Amino acid sequence: MKFIPAMAAISSILCATPFASADSLHTHWEKFKAHRAFHHLSADGQRAFQDILKARDILQTTGKTEAAIPALYDAQKRLAAAEKADKKFQAAENDLHPVPQHPVIANHQPVVGQTDWLPVGGEFILSETLAPEKKAAIVSANAQLKSGNTDQAAETMKVVGADADFIMALAPVTPVQGAVYRATVFTEGHNPQEAVAALNQALNSVVFVSESTIETLAPAAPAPAKK
Repeated sequence: MKFIPAMAAISSILCATPFASADSLHTHWEKFKAHRAFHHLSADGQRAFQDILKARDILQTTGKTEAAIPALYDAQKRLAAAEKADKKFQAAENDLHPVPQHPVIANHQPVVGQTDWLPVGGEFILSETLAPEKKAAIVSANAQLKSGNTDQAAETMKVVGADADFIMALAPVTPVQGAVYRATVFTEGHNPQEAVAALNQALNSVVFVSESTIETLAPAAPAPAKK
């Protein structure tokens, strides 16, 4: 399956927020922009999408199903953990407003009715009205985030201050879990093409919204503990 530009944008944003260093970034971020978005992000959701991307890339480039299975199992476990945590939000998809920088892709399948959404990634966005030095700072900060240099990114963004906009990637929990489960079954059955199609459905379900949208969403009720 062709890796289209829209999917490349999804991959870029979902990988832009470093997972292991998120707590470090929280401290620095709050110093200069206390109300901003990083505290919304789901660490388990982020890692799950890293696993999804990893499994999809293995299957797509090599077709080696055995190599992709560990990432799929990890994705399932991390999605289950994210579902139990307090980072998800409940909303109907038609109440979300995708940002113009990243509209939903052509084969996106909307979710009908109220559902739980996980914030699984984000990035700073450029505005043409920003001064050149602030544009350069945002470009540098996004590159630093992607490479995991969170302390440097926080320092870099001090130049931008309150002028920075942040967009977030939201993933619908139930459809993503279903897609990953199907991908796992196909992978265990040595059917990499169908597994890739299922994983692309998970990735295609992501909706990119402004940070302010998150503030308007109702926190979802925690999933009941399994006995």
